[in-house]
Amino acid sequence: MVRRRYKRPFDLAFLVLSHLLLLPIWAALWALIPLAIKLGDGGPVFYTQTRLGLNGKPFNIIKFRTMIEDAESEVGPVWASKGDARVTAVGRVLRRAGLDEMPQVINILKGDISLVGPRPERPVLAERFSAKIPDFPRRLSVKPGIAGLAQVRGKYSTNPRNKLRYDLLYIRRMSPWMDFKLVFLSTWVALSRLFVRS
Repeated sequence: MVRRRYKRPFDLAFLVLSHLLLLPIWAALWALIPLAIKLGDGGPVFYTQTRLGLNGKPFNIIKFRTMIEDAESEVGPVWASKGDARVTAVGRVLRRAGLDEMPQVINILKGDISLVGPRPERPVLAERFSAKIPDFPRRLSVKPGIAGLAQVRGKYSTNPRNKLRYDLLYIRRMSPWMDFKLVFLSTWVALSRLFVRS
């Protein structure tokens, strides 16, 4: 769709400018976060997982690891919840600030995801939600993203049906200005979680 062609130039321009303008901050984060994870439990720094992208195409999303190793070896695939006992001490801090998503800049550069869009879901969970929520597959009509309307308006515990309403509203109204606002609002929400417990 013509009105979505702005997404790739917008993503790349925003990434380049933000890293140039905030280079000391980014450099410190890229150095300190891996060190904290390693010192925390000695496990791997990064975590990859299969997610669904545009039109249901699978890809490997990259994150800083926030859970114990082999977190799903006993319980299987489940939707992460607030207060999840599998999350490490370092992981809790990273999740509250949204810093576990940082490595997804690699996914953006590869074209797997966009800065703004519905969060990419795991195939097994997407299938489960689609069976209960008929409109759920409509999220796959656009590239998934790191920031989104569901993350700004909803909460971590917001159920999939309500998150879908925000995702579909974004898909109908998406624009460069809306993406710009959602990037900053998502950053504000993430930073506020560091200081305000909900």
